[in-house]
Amino acid sequence: MSSSQESVLPSYETDDSQASKLIRKSKESPFVPVGMAGLIAVVSYGLYKLKHRGSTKMSVHLIHMRVAAQGFVVGAMTCGVLYSMYREYLAKPKE
Repeated sequence: MSSSQESVLPSYETDDSQASKLIRKSKESPFVPVGMAGLIAVVSYGLYKLKHRGSTKMSVHLIHMRVAAQGFVVGAMTCGVLYSMYREYLAKPKE
């Protein structure tokens, strides 16, 4: 093999940090950070309400918290898909 040939194996970019990847992905699909923020907000609120749950069982409280977090993330994903469809099909400039 000569050194002038390109490598068959793909080269991975190691200079991208996690923050730069997150910023790039959030520019591509802006509802990903919204979903993540909503998930963190729902979990934080659920943990706060854990102290004041009264006579509610722990398992019922955790199930409600999980359903709320999943609902928020699925809602954010749906909005993201609708937004990308709008950008691709309706807001696309006519050629």
